[in-house]
Amino acid sequence: MTNPLDIGFTDMDGNETTLRALGGESTSTWVVVNVASACGFTRQYAGLQTLSEQDGVTVVGFPCNQFGGQEPGTHEEICAFTTEKFQVTFPLMAKIDVKGDDAAPLFQALTAASENTGNIRWNFSKFVIDSEGSVTRFGSRDEPEDLLA
Repeated sequence: MTNPLDIGFTDMDGNETTLRALGGESTSTWVVVNVASACGFTRQYAGLQTLSEQDGVTVVGFPCNQFGGQEPGTHEEICAFTTEKFQVTFPLMAKIDVKGDDAAPLFQALTAASENTGNIRWNFSKFVIDSEGSVTRFGSRDEPEDLLA
């Protein structure tokens, strides 16, 4: 199986990238999250931002509008909202699908690689990936500050 860190996806500017490329050599842990701006869990952006400020951690957000239409905005609107309300500086990628037939290859791999397999059920599902590509899955109710404890 391909290491999830090397699966390509599109960033906010339309460029192809990977988690490994976003993290660079200083990253030992990646946290991947499907995010939404109008969700009861949107407050978790604050904890994700704090997590992203830890040495060796790269947080990457993937906006998704598949759950209750809670991420209807454009890329510009999403970035403006997260910056103004939560001072987010971690990278947000292009809006994608994270479940179903059109799920992005990265999320297909993440859901298959974790112990808790199956479709993502809601916004703010989290995947912690180490440099070897090992994946640990967390749900929407798991707070960002508890992921690396």
